[in-house]
Amino acid sequence: MISQETGWILLGALSVLWILLGIYWGRKAKSMDGFMLAGRNVGLAFGTATAMATWVTSNTTMLAPQFALELGVWGMLAYSTAAFGLLLFAPLAKRIRSLMPGGYTSGDFIRLRYGKATWILFLVISIFYGFTWLISMGMAGGILMNAIAGIPYATGMTIILAVCTGYTLFGGLYAVIGTDYIQSLIIMAGIVVVGIAVMNKVDLDTVYNHLRTDKPMLLKALQPAAMMAVFNNLLFGLGEVFHSNVWWSRAFAMRGEVGKKAYTLAGFAWLPIPVAAGFIALTSGALGINVTSPDMVGPLVAANVLGKAGAVIVFAVFFCSLASSVDSLLASTSDLITEDIYRKMINPSANQQQLRKVSAGIIIGLAVLAWLVCLPRIGTLATVLFFAGPMVGSTIWPVATGLYWKKANAKGAIWGMLAGSLAGLAAYFELGWYTASLVGAAVSMVVVVAFSYFFPDNFDWRRLDEKHHGDAAQKASSHVFH
Repeated sequence: MISQETGWILLGALSVLWILLGIYWGRKAKSMDGFMLAGRNVGLAFGTATAMATWVTSNTTMLAPQFALELGVWGMLAYSTAAFGLLLFAPLAKRIRSLMPGGYTSGDFIRLRYGKATWILFLVISIFYGFTWLISMGMAGGILMNAIAGIPYATGMTIILAVCTGYTLFGGLYAVIGTDYIQSLIIMAGIVVVGIAVMNKVDLDTVYNHLRTDKPMLLKALQPAAMMAVFNNLLFGLGEVFHSNVWWSRAFAMRGEVGKKAYTLAGFAWLPIPVAAGFIALTSGALGINVTSPDMVGPLVAANVLGKAGAVIVFAVFFCSLASSVDSLLASTSDLITEDIYRKMINPSANQQQLRKVSAGIIIGLAVLAWLVCLPRIGTLATVLFFAGPMVGSTIWPVATGLYWKKANAKGAIWGMLAGSLAGLAAYFELGWYTASLVGAAVSMVVVVAFSYFFPDNFDWRRLDEKHHGDAAQKASSHVFH
């Protein structure tokens, strides 16, 4: 779409920009509270921007068009249901901040609410999911750099992972949130420009008539696979947000009154993006574009209607969407491993310098491992990402009931996650990826509710505030973090 020389210039310029911005904002990360949670003082503008930008992954801009191209109008709307993950997490963010004012990770909640066995299972699911998402981002980066500018797959993937690793290492969540703010502005502006250009090039009647004549199934309201994808994607999005430390770390980082507003605004800001991206894909036939790979339809349409300028815009938007997710995954997954595994299980007396070194090593290790897995370019983005769907879907009910329902108990949580994950994985292989999260969440719900009904707990919410009930490990290390 653009020359390789132009691609290298853009890649170099954006890489330098994010590294410099990361260094600028990361200078504030002088303590572990600053490095992991941006000093717990993130305001509304940055809070909204980081949530929105992190959720606008390359999957949004690549898979939403693919959904529309393969599943039609329902597929386009299916991906947009992921906005409910942010919208429904908004009240949870407020409650999390009030119940756990000194919390660090989503693992802290599971450990205090349900005990060690459930905590360990949750960590396995959460770390596996985070790594799967990271792999899908690395793959997408290599695919895009190669398709748009002819930059070799391995080279483009390596540079994106290296750049994000660099500024995340330096500034932690301060650097991540700061760069996310700029990235969200570029993403929004780029999508608006491409959308306007498409509307000026082809009208709705032409698009509709072409679809009705050549691809009538894409307009069919009762297409079974598409309707399943709507509910599957809705529950996958809920599971992704509800359990992931990416979103919990931001809930802890935002000021007490900010979290609910920021996640609500981010959800509404994100909602039209996959719809717009899906519509762009549906215009490809009317524009006479030969789509050889469905996940590349978005860039192909943009380049067709805007020429080289469109390809440059797409390059910038995709780079920003990749970076805003990769840096968040590196930071939040590292926090989860550092806090829940190293500090809680291995070295409870670790000081601030030790924790910072361990965190840095984990960030580098995650990036290198993701790089090694991405090199062979396994599967498609959808198959890689949705493989974790049943597992994250199984965490929705343990998290939601655990935050609001005193009767929810450890047996229901652990068996809900196990049964939901296994049933969902069976559906993934036997029925299709578009059923896995739906099955996993449904089975988990039945198990969690049944155990809560037959073996009700009577949880004391004050136990979630470790400072309140005098947790020994927290007291021993309080001088490190506060």
